[in-house]
Amino acid sequence: MDSRHSNRTTAERDMDSVLHPYTNLIRHKEVGPLVITHGQGVKVFDDRGNDYIEGLAGLWCTSLGWGEERLVEAAAAQMRKLPFYHLFSHKTHDPAVNLCDRLLGMAPVPMSKVFLAGSGSEANDTAIKLIHYRANAMGRPAKKKIIARDKAYHGVTVATASLTGLANNQRSFDLPIPGVLRAGCPHYYRFGRSGETEEQFSSRLAEELDAQILAEGPETVAAFFAEPVMGAGGVIVPPAGYFPKIQAVLDKHDVLLVVDEVICGFGRTGKMFGTETFGIRPDMMTLAKGLSSGYAPISALMINERVYAPIAEESGRIGVFGHGYTYGGHPVSAAVAVETLKIYAERDILAQVAAVGPVLQQGLAAFRDHPLVGEVRGVGLIGALELVADKAARTPFDPGQGVGAKVVAKAQSHGVILRAMGDTIAFSPPLIISAEEIGELLRRFGRALDEAHGELG
Repeated sequence: MDSRHSNRTTAERDMDSVLHPYTNLIRHKEVGPLVITHGQGVKVFDDRGNDYIEGLAGLWCTSLGWGEERLVEAAAAQMRKLPFYHLFSHKTHDPAVNLCDRLLGMAPVPMSKVFLAGSGSEANDTAIKLIHYRANAMGRPAKKKIIARDKAYHGVTVATASLTGLANNQRSFDLPIPGVLRAGCPHYYRFGRSGETEEQFSSRLAEELDAQILAEGPETVAAFFAEPVMGAGGVIVPPAGYFPKIQAVLDKHDVLLVVDEVICGFGRTGKMFGTETFGIRPDMMTLAKGLSSGYAPISALMINERVYAPIAEESGRIGVFGHGYTYGGHPVSAAVAVETLKIYAERDILAQVAAVGPVLQQGLAAFRDHPLVGEVRGVGLIGALELVADKAARTPFDPGQGVGAKVVAKAQSHGVILRAMGDTIAFSPPLIISAEEIGELLRRFGRALDEAHGELG
């Protein structure tokens, strides 16, 4: 073994060798990593034997929790049979076909084809490329601008990070790239005007979108990207009437709707897809995370015939559809995803969310009167608390105070892992969580919140 590894802990070796995503790299040298060794159910455990309720299902993804042996066995069986093959050049295999068949059968609106990839970023990046390809195929080379919203999150590739409406994903990366337009964030608590109802707020956003498309020229605007519930932007639930009003504007100007279901898909909002929860009619849908319960990297892009037909024609003219990933449709990941979808159906995951979702939402609502909490929001098994310096004025804390990060650190010390997006604390536990486990999660968090409040004075 390399001498650097002898008699050194995982944490020590980590700080020498790992470049961590979404981490303050200088601070990491000071605090070091939390070393997670194993998991079971809704809990993970560190190298000191401490247990943590995983209040964000890892990264919004481990829907079935840890230790689901059926997924382990599905991966092992596929590894023995066909550990790798691809879908290039007229090749295929059973796991990929089975998965695509199943997804089309589950689709909340008619879809034509499924493209398999490795991550949500890749699925959204592919959607962007297909929008361009389709515009060229239809002889409309100017119709390529894409609208995404403030506080959106659609990935971290060069193109998808340009759609993402969060400053830290763009600053110092020389982003966004040209061709990306920004629409208003549908967060009523923060951006609704005095005396404006939710419906009126939604109408205003739709009117602003209509004016924006007209100003740009409808012949130049190709697509609108939206998450049903905005995840990394702060668990922002759309206001009343929002999506039908937005959809009407897009239909008016022949603008495609791409719905990013990476977080919301597979039961998180109480329906199988957030598209169903909020009455959306997408032309394209991107899926990942819960598709395999996070057990294997995989994502999918579903497209309707309106999108597929021109792309197929263009590939015939050129001679090839020149896009794909080595690991797109990887047989092991696809087999795990198929088994995940079977488990959702057999165990009626939607009934489970219907049973415990209200427990989470009511439990979060109980924090509404806490001195630090400005807004409580959520749906199904996803929710958030927004922390404020002044409840009456809705005044946010100075970002330099790092209040959200401090609360999350306190929560971790009490045995619950959550995530802060600025001063918004997100909750998105595994879908298998019980009412009792939700209660324990919220009790641990409550102690952390009270401690943070005491320290803030």
